Amino acid sequence: MKKIVLAAALAMAPLVAFAQTSTTTTTTITTEQQSKVRAYVMKEKPSSVKVTESVTVGAALPSSVTLRTLPADVGVTQYSYAVVNDKTVLVEPGSRKIIQVIE
Repeated sequence: MKKIVLAAALAMAPLVAFAQTSTTTTTTITTEQQSKVRAYVMKEKPSSVKVTESVTVGAALPSSVTLRTLPADVGVTQYSYAVVNDKTVLVEPGSRKIIQVIE
């Protein structure tokens, strides 16, 4: 019986190690940066793209959504933005994951 329990524990060890090493990254955009993004998007007036997928933090945008760059004075040039379902979202360009919804 001890051999079976030990074998089961060893078989699950990689899963436990994976669960311990996976992390969730949260991104904080200051209120001032949010205001700058909002003002820039209002000035540019890009068209909103309609998608059926969820527009929430962590969700990836489909490739049909065009990502746009932000100017340096906004202060978040490491991200792109899009207007999706009438919401402005900041996006990691490489993964296309939404890091913040700007209300």
